[in-house]
Amino acid sequence: MSLRILIVRLSALGDIVHALPVLSALGRQDPEAEIDWLVEEAYAPVLSLARGLRQRVVVRARAVPPPGGGTSFSGGPGHLRALAFLRRQHYDVALDLQGLIKSAVWARLSGARRVVGFARGHLREPQAAWFYTETVTPPATPHILQKNLAVAAHLGAAVSPVTMPLDPGTRPDLQRQVEAAVGGARYAVLNPGAAWPNKRWPPARFSALASVLRQRHGLVSLVTWGPAERELSEGIVQASGGAAVLAPPTDIADLAALMLGAALVVAGDTGPLHIAAAMGAPIVGLYGPTWPERNGPWNPRDEVISRAARCQCHHKRRCQIGAPCIDDITVDEVVAAADRRLETEGRAS
Repeated sequence: MSLRILIVRLSALGDIVHALPVLSALGRQDPEAEIDWLVEEAYAPVLSLARGLRQRVVVRARAVPPPGGGTSFSGGPGHLRALAFLRRQHYDVALDLQGLIKSAVWARLSGARRVVGFARGHLREPQAAWFYTETVTPPATPHILQKNLAVAAHLGAAVSPVTMPLDPGTRPDLQRQVEAAVGGARYAVLNPGAAWPNKRWPPARFSALASVLRQRHGLVSLVTWGPAERELSEGIVQASGGAAVLAPPTDIADLAALMLGAALVVAGDTGPLHIAAAMGAPIVGLYGPTWPERNGPWNPRDEVISRAARCQCHHKRRCQIGAPCIDDITVDEVVAAADRRLETEGRAS
């Protein structure tokens, strides 16, 4: 009999992307498995692109039902309704891929017969282990993607090859806008924004990078932007000497399609970078207060420039000493990394 499985990974965008190979692995093991995903509304859109998912169960929701399908619950009372809904699904297994007390509680109260999470020493909040019926010790590799896949392996799934089940579909309106913006040229995607100021590379350097990419590789740079970031991106475009253009407004599906067609993506440790990796785009990743070994691109051809080894404020939203270590990354370093990545992509194709 096929399993009915609940995956609990409530947030955030990049972490959900890194958990998606678990969905692929479980689907390969049992194509008839019924797999649901419990997620917070802010991060649910990416799951609307996921193949092999029966439904999204969305909490902390404003839209009922959620765009893209699924079931959603809003407000405090919505949590109780969500729990009642989950228990009616009669899950065989709940997988907590987040490792927090709140995610472990959701997994346990779902009513699943088996509740699987990481061993205590691998949890952000070790008390979460109290709520599991089974624990998994992940491999020594530090990347969160491999850590997540250890849970799929615990259920008997083959975890190689690593596959991403994201499909943005066709986006004809976006394609027309991009072609008009870049004039039919090949394009790079530059993503200067980040929710954490500590992860943002200086805007003037993105402008300089766009100029070099145009001169050296004939690439027009599309500068992406999210809420409250348009002014930042417009400033980069204006200072680029015509080498960069503003990307059209994008939702998650649009962003995935944009990355799918990119010749190169340059970004910090943000959701758009992880979307780009999921789409197989060639990447140069810029890392300051976070470790690329844990959540960087997983394609060995991708380039990463990191200052994490010298950072004094790991995993802090703002630099504690007033000198963000990501500022130490020079334009010349990024240009050299872009040259290498574009060369390896050319050989691969």
